[in-house]
Amino acid sequence: MEYRKIKDQDKDEDSVVDDVESLRGKPLSTAVIDTAVSLGGGPIDRTKWKRKSMVTLALTVLTSSQAILIVWSKRAGRYEYSVTTANFLVESLKCAFSLVALGRIWNNEGVTEDNRLSTTVEEVIVYPIPAALYLVKNLLQYYIFAYVDAPGYQILKNLNIISTGVLYRIILKKKLSQIQWAAFILLCAGCTTAQLNSNSDHVLQTPLQGWMMAIVMALLSGFAGVYTEAIIKKRPSRNINVQNFWLYIFGMIFNAAAILVQDFDAVMNKGFFHGYSFITVLMILNHAMSGIAVSMVMKYADNIVKVYSTSVAMLLTAIVSVFLFGFHLSLAFFLGSTVVSVSIYLHSIGKLQR
Repeated sequence: MEYRKIKDQDKDEDSVVDDVESLRGKPLSTAVIDTAVSLGGGPIDRTKWKRKSMVTLALTVLTSSQAILIVWSKRAGRYEYSVTTANFLVESLKCAFSLVALGRIWNNEGVTEDNRLSTTVEEVIVYPIPAALYLVKNLLQYYIFAYVDAPGYQILKNLNIISTGVLYRIILKKKLSQIQWAAFILLCAGCTTAQLNSNSDHVLQTPLQGWMMAIVMALLSGFAGVYTEAIIKKRPSRNINVQNFWLYIFGMIFNAAAILVQDFDAVMNKGFFHGYSFITVLMILNHAMSGIAVSMVMKYADNIVKVYSTSVAMLLTAIVSVFLFGFHLSLAFFLGSTVVSVSIYLHSIGKLQR
């Protein structure tokens, strides 16, 4: 079965890492031959690379359009729909997508220990933490647009780079090279440079309230992302759709509670879907697919790939915003974008030298 093949491939990849470590100190010709034997011609690596590339590309495209759709969903500068109901529908859609994917797997491969929904309390009890963090973070991403535009939002999202790097080291015990740490700092500098405002007395375009919300979002996003990756990778053989299902179930529960606390009167008087438009529906669908793409990146790549995918999305968002919202591409933005590009290159070099 295909599932068993993928499982065996993962085991083979782990053995390849051990083989490469054992080649240190050997002559170059011997090392090359031994590595070639270990790789078995490289089909596993090509499959893994193709899978990583597809999920990363999907995440980049979806993330780049996310902020644009949120801004576009406003009417007269405000949200006519309930933000909490939108988030609830996002979690519901993600849960539905996971169930559909599981249904296909059960139909093709049957129910196994790793793809069954039934589980233990010990496994499920860890999901409320990231679900609660994502709830607050997702609500903040709507309110921050009172202070920033779509490109500015994508830039400020990159503040989670430092928090992600630190938590990546603390929680997942992954060692980062000095070049990678330098790349993180350089990326933050590039994002800040892109926010410089030469047409006002204020140094930065975003006011203090916007920065504070961005910092809180960065901390929540960084912790939730790394914590989720730790949960997902704790049991590598567990089907990703099962893990997503339980995460999204708690997301639905917390967002339902948010509706009761924040928008109960509005929902009861105007209806659950009051103020919804075609753009709102597109935005909800985009958020749901983005969430699925993030989990796939965490499963088949890592949280660092997600961070840099978001950085590339920043550039795409700015370009699209020029045509949709008349956004002005300043010199500071171009300089910041250049620094971001250099940091991405340094990160790739640092990963090879780690």
